[in-house]
Amino acid sequence: MREPSPRTSRLAIAASLTAVLVVGGCGFLLGRAMVPAPPPVAAPAPAPVPVAPPAVETPIDRVLRRADLIALGNAAADAATTGNALPDDMLERAGQQFELFLPFGCDGAAVAGSAAPLRWRYDEATAVLRIHVAPLTWAMPDDWRNPSETIESMEGFWIEQPWTSRETCPPPVATTPEAVARSVQTLGVVQLIYPDTPRQIRRDGKPYEAVLRVSPDAVDLGQGLRIRLTGRIGRFPDDRPVRCRQPEGRDQRPVCLIAMRIEEVAVQNPVTGKTLSTWQPVLDMSTPAGPDPQ
Repeated sequence: MREPSPRTSRLAIAASLTAVLVVGGCGFLLGRAMVPAPPPVAAPAPAPVPVAPPAVETPIDRVLRRADLIALGNAAADAATTGNALPDDMLERAGQQFELFLPFGCDGAAVAGSAAPLRWRYDEATAVLRIHVAPLTWAMPDDWRNPSETIESMEGFWIEQPWTSRETCPPPVATTPEAVARSVQTLGVVQLIYPDTPRQIRRDGKPYEAVLRVSPDAVDLGQGLRIRLTGRIGRFPDDRPVRCRQPEGRDQRPVCLIAMRIEEVAVQNPVTGKTLSTWQPVLDMSTPAGPDPQ
């Protein structure tokens, strides 16, 4: 038998080691392939971003409009005819801000010499628009003696057509002179005049007037004009914001007056929304706003 040489022995050992490594490597790879992959680790969900709650408008913050004042008048008329107290939510109207639009001159310019308290005229020859807004004055009714003896008078405006919340001139309808004569105003807004009311706040029949130069091609008075009153709902001496009476008896709709504190009087063109003139009763000043653009 032939003895292996040292070289042959070394080759045999190297071949054996190589075989072991190959077999071990294959087993390792096979075992690794058969091990299930670990489940993916989910990324942490982002923290929720805090959302500010929507601002809640409280009743005292809301600006009252024409529809709100009509609702106040209706509630007061109902309370007056049923003998019930004015609901609490209506009593809370005192102190709230209001914005009231009163359309006037809906049938066109006033005729020369007109004594209407609310009127306008436009002279095309001179391109001059004249505006006349005179608050009415009410004497204190006899049946309001208590608790209103301290009130000298009331100055303000009627809310015409208090059955509609429309803030612009209504569409024209056919009427008869008899129907116009029968029309009766039943809802108004008034500023209470006390003995210590500042002189500049008292109108005493003095109108708000403005004379503006407006070119014929820039004036559009197809819907007349409108007064914009802003301020706060006031209180009568009995703390109620509105008072009613029935001077013609129980079959007549109560005539109701809402107390107010006027902060600004303005006249607007409802077609364009342009403010033509403004007055602040405390300052007793008129501020023309310039010509009305097309």
